[in-house]
This record gives sequence, C-alpha cells and structure tokens, in this order.
Amino acid sequence: MTINGRVIKSTGSWYRVSCDDGTNWNCRLRGRFKMDGIRSTNPVAVGDFVTIEPENDGENALITAIAERHNIIVRKATKLSKASHIIASNLDQAILVATIALPRTSTGFIDRFLVTAEAYHIPVIVLFNKHDLLDKATQEKVSKLMEVYNRIGYESYAVSAVTGYQLDTLKVDMTNKTTLLSGHSGVGKSALINALDPQMKLREGDISLFSSKGKHTTTFAEMHQLAFGGWIVDTPGIKEFGLYDLEKETLAQRFPEMRALMSQCRYANCTHLHEPGCAVKHAKDRGEIDEVRYRNYCGMMNDEIVNE
Repeated sequence: MTINGRVIKSTGSWYRVSCDDGTNWNCRLRGRFKMDGIRSTNPVAVGDFVTIEPENDGENALITAIAERHNIIVRKATKLSKASHIIASNLDQAILVATIALPRTSTGFIDRFLVTAEAYHIPVIVLFNKHDLLDKATQEKVSKLMEVYNRIGYESYAVSAVTGYQLDTLKVDMTNKTTLLSGHSGVGKSALINALDPQMKLREGDISLFSSKGKHTTTFAEMHQLAFGGWIVDTPGIKEFGLYDLEKETLAQRFPEMRALMSQCRYANCTHLHEPGCAVKHAKDRGEIDEVRYRNYCGMMNDEIVNE
C-alpha cells in the first residue's frame, strides 16, 4: 500500500509526512535516494510532495518517491561547501523578516536572499519587524530601505509582533498560500507566527546581550497549517546566506532594476563593473539604481560578503 502526502517536518534523518487521507507518518528515506547524485545535504525537503509506504509497525513509513518540484529555494550548505541545502520546496512566496537592530540585518544578506529567490521565480516580501522599537532615526532608515525595495518591485513594509502593527496586512498576504518565513535568529519569526495565529504557541527566543544576536529557537524546518488558511514554513535562523551555483554571467538578471536596462548596454556581455557604455552604471550614477544595491552586486561578482 502506498499513500501520497507532503513533508511537513525534516530533522535530517526522519521526516514527518502529512498524507492526503488525513494520517501523519514518521518516515525514513529509502537508501537508494541517497545515491541519486543530488549535490544537496538534504535530498528531501519540507514542502516536498512524496509517496510513502507504511511499515508493518503501523507508525513508521518509507519515502519511496519524490514528486517533481515546482520550485525550491537553496543556499550553500556551508561557506566552503560545494553542496547545497534546500531550505524548502513548492512555495507560493517567501517572506524575509529583517530588523534594523537587535539583531541587525544587512542589505547584503537581504540582497543575497532576493537573488536566490529570483533564480527560482519565488516572489518575496521584505518585512521589517520590531516597529515598536524604532526611534525617529531608525524609522527613517527603515523607511528608506522599504522605499528602495518597493521601487524595484518587492512588497516591503514594517510590522510589530508585539503591538500588532500592520499584522492584518501580513495576514492577507499569507492567506491560502504556502509561505516560507526566513531571516536571522532573533528577528522575531516565531513571535510573528504566534501573533498571527495564537494557536501555534511556538517557542520564542531571546537576544544575546553579549553578541546582540538572536538565539536559535527553531531547530528544524517545519510547516504549520494556519488557522486562517494556508501554510507557513518556519526555518532555523540563518547566519549567512551563501549563494549556491552562482553564474556570474546571469547575476545581473536577478536584480530587477538591472535586468530592465541590460539590453541598453553597449556590449552584450557587459558585466556592469568596468565596461564603457554601461546603461546600468549610468543609471546608478543618476541615482536611478540604489548605490548600496549596486555595491552588493559588485560584492557578489567578486565573491565578497558585503554587510552594509
């Protein structure tokens, strides 16, 4: 007997699968899948649609097939690794939760995430949490960042899991969709989920007073069904977002504001770094392309981590 379902939790060696018949199973991966040559630390990811075969104990099952994925979002497994880590699959959208402080989210991190999502055609909302902690100076900084991302086509707005500021907007954006929630540890991902759906009661973390960085509360990627409709994929906090399988020849295409201008460059193979007649550089000099976004692009082209 085989049953179709979806992976809702991954612990690395065991997977929780929610099946179409309403049952849930703890599953292992049949060994042959590990020989498929997938250059990934996790050949099965949260969000995968799978076929399982229950074992005789009535509690556990084997994953016997993985359906073709509509999309995935991946990052480099570690800084020196050539393998990828699949964060989640079959997504309708991703929400990147950022904070201006405690902890600080750099534009370099944001842009590396956006570049990866662009590669797999996953829409992204850039969400600035902890609005309740902003003073006038930091509010202006957040407003400028939101303006940058809104202008190039990414929905971006501020919220507060504490006061409920603009959570109604966020709920509308998430209703009846499968949404990946990502960001550094400590930005308030679990707090946002709890505020949106109090039935969840996810454990929330603290900020280390020593490092001003968040402490991990989510250990494994897990999907949760939302009471108001849809699914949320909660992921462990990401310290750095390493780009996997980056093709520098096509990197500019993953920047929407550059993609719109590339055909106007003098040279078809323009890298937008040093060539004359570059429409992208001219737009940057005129203030039409954000200076920090351009520097982040240059950093990616030069294999540098920019943390502005």
